[in-house]
Amino acid sequence: IGGQKIYPGDGVITGHGSIDGREVFVFSQDFTVIGGSLGEAHSQKICKVMDMAVKVGAPIIGLNDSGGARIQEGVDALAAYGEIFHRNVRASGVVPQISCIMGPCAGGAAYSPSITDFVFMVQDSSYMFITGPGVVKTVTHQDISIEDLGGAQIHTRKSGVAHFIAPNDVICLREVRRLISYLPSNNSQRAPLLDLHDPADRVDPALDCLIPENQNQGYDMNVLIYSILDGAEFMEVQPQFARNIICGFGRLGGQTVGLVANQPAILAGALDNDASVKAG
Repeated sequence: IGGQKIYPGDGVITGHGSIDGREVFVFSQDFTVIGGSLGEAHSQKICKVMDMAVKVGAPIIGLNDSGGARIQEGVDALAAYGEIFHRNVRASGVVPQISCIMGPCAGGAAYSPSITDFVFMVQDSSYMFITGPGVVKTVTHQDISIEDLGGAQIHTRKSGVAHFIAPNDVICLREVRRLISYLPSNNSQRAPLLDLHDPADRVDPALDCLIPENQNQGYDMNVLIYSILDGAEFMEVQPQFARNIICGFGRLGGQTVGLVANQPAILAGALDNDASVKAG
């Protein structure tokens, strides 16, 4: 119109649906539309769906695939990111916020997910960094690959920014659905009950010889965790980060429980800085 280009959906798709009958709100950035970059209208769509999620008390799921702020819009794009950050903070502790890094995400597209409750990344296809390898080389004269700068392995093992890693997009989205099943929709509701018909008097002989007689000898705490939880189902959070402590979700009597356990098999279960941050 008048020589102006039209960008479908302004690079983001927003809406709501249900997972196992529970309402969720979703926004999905489209990298094929001007690199999924965030402009004012793009931000307004995301902010509106976040406001609606908080209003009705439903989880927010963001599928991030963006190059960051839209440079053509200058300071307006930066202000638009400020609106999203404001809502991230306001929704914290009210409704679950889940971010999926589905491609290379830079700048603001890394800031916002990193302050949400749970971050999923995909092996070999998702990256999250403040600025890319080219800028890093210009400023520090250091050659670094995109994988070493912000790949899934770096964020799940070293930085601890990402909580889960998946081998592909399909499994990533499946794990998001699994996580939702453990979480309440908001801070005024309880997590859903799921009876796995696990008898309360079930006996597990593996526990008889789990703890060694020698107190200086380690053992695997995972054996105990999987033995006591309903259906031996446990969704560990940050399994590759600070492995000397274990955090995650399971069920007892059908009710969601959170677990925090020392792992004697790693560093004798001693707490270090990363483990303390993870457990907190």
